[in-house]
Amino acid sequence: MAVSVVSRELEPERIARLEEGDPPAVVLLDQRRLPDEIAEVACRSVAEVADAIRTMVVRGAPAIGVAAAYGMALAALRGEDLVEAERTLAASRPTAVNLPWALAQMRDDPTPERARVLHREEVERCRRMAAHAAALFRPGTRALTHCNAGGLATGGYGSAVGALRAAWERGLLERVLVDETRPLLQGARLTAWELETVGIPHAVIADSAAGSLMARGEVDLIVTGADRIASNGDTANKIGTYSLAVLAAHHGIPLYVVAPTSTVDHAIPDGSAIPIEERDPAEVTSRFPARNPAFDVTPAELIAAIVTEHGVHRPPYAESLP
Repeated sequence: MAVSVVSRELEPERIARLEEGDPPAVVLLDQRRLPDEIAEVACRSVAEVADAIRTMVVRGAPAIGVAAAYGMALAALRGEDLVEAERTLAASRPTAVNLPWALAQMRDDPTPERARVLHREEVERCRRMAAHAAALFRPGTRALTHCNAGGLATGGYGSAVGALRAAWERGLLERVLVDETRPLLQGARLTAWELETVGIPHAVIADSAAGSLMARGEVDLIVTGADRIASNGDTANKIGTYSLAVLAAHHGIPLYVVAPTSTVDHAIPDGSAIPIEERDPAEVTSRFPARNPAFDVTPAELIAAIVTEHGVHRPPYAESLP
């Protein structure tokens, strides 16, 4: 994989794109190096795209799906075995359902144009769901968010961060508390950087400070993204979301999930069937034995609403989710 430094502009094609040169390449913004360095990684084979997904060059459920779609188009351009290409990409990360969803979308038409259309559609979904989610905010809202569900995670604009952007543009948002999101600090590195870029007031907090700040009355609502939503509304998201949901319920604070319909998995009845990725323990510590689950599942009863591009969905989610 080749690496180059690029400008700070966060347009969709800066996050992920396909270049049909000689040789062709899937070009991804390297999210591991943000915010201190802005660089791209050029993947010239399906194996390199899968490795970029696995090592979190690109991360966030919709963005993973977009990268996989470009990977399939790359395989077609290179004349690779498409069945094997799909298998390789599907195995790169297990939890986000957007990955197999995007691969299925590309199966009958693995062309660059189909991949680009899929990317544009995901960005448009984000804009629509953000507008719906903004209706849940009130003037002066003080929000808290976990991990990163911005343009970086979705291929452009953002789901939960998109909701924050839409609320800010409507004059409804006062400021955002950003959980640092250990162990890889997606909140402290990525969400804070995105909020800074668009000028939204924010402060990074330790994950363990969230409950205390809720108790002090400093949080009006919590908004997160999702990596997979079961048909009953149980939602997998970055590790620590479940803890936030329990704390929010205790303090009477609504927790909203904002995610595209590509994240809803009607093939599974509830969260017990969602595969939870365990990553390298060295991400936590290289000195002692460690466990490193990357996601947890928040039960549907702790979620006040799930917002998709179709609108705000309330319980029971088995009936309301599209």
